[in-house]
Amino acid sequence: QVQLVESGGGLVQAGGSLRLSCAASGSIFRINHMAWYRQAPGKQRELVASIRSGGGTNYAASVRGRFTISRDNAKNTAYLQMNSLKPEDTAVYYCNVEALAAGTLRALEVWGQGTLVTVSS
Repeated sequence: QVQLVESGGGLVQAGGSLRLSCAASGSIFRINHMAWYRQAPGKQRELVASIRSGGGTNYAASVRGRFTISRDNAKNTAYLQMNSLKPEDTAVYYCNVEALAAGTLRALEVWGQGTLVTVSS
């Protein structure tokens, strides 16, 4: 079983910065893919950024150039550095991990509980 613990959300003024963290723990053989999604009130959940095991990244057009995703494989942790935040970035941010379970090598997809980011104008 794999658990994700997210942290770093909060209230920030427009133009400010926040750093989100997502730490995975449990019976993990390997984490392949880590991503951040967000869901604003009344909207569908959307992909914000993702990073593959080799380090390749992908960003939503709305955050490209402002957000940076990274990972520390030794700590099984992903980060999302968010700069130049805008009110439209306000949402609950969810971590998503695709991994292989230790022992069985069963493919897993796990979601975090979400962390709220509020950007005031």
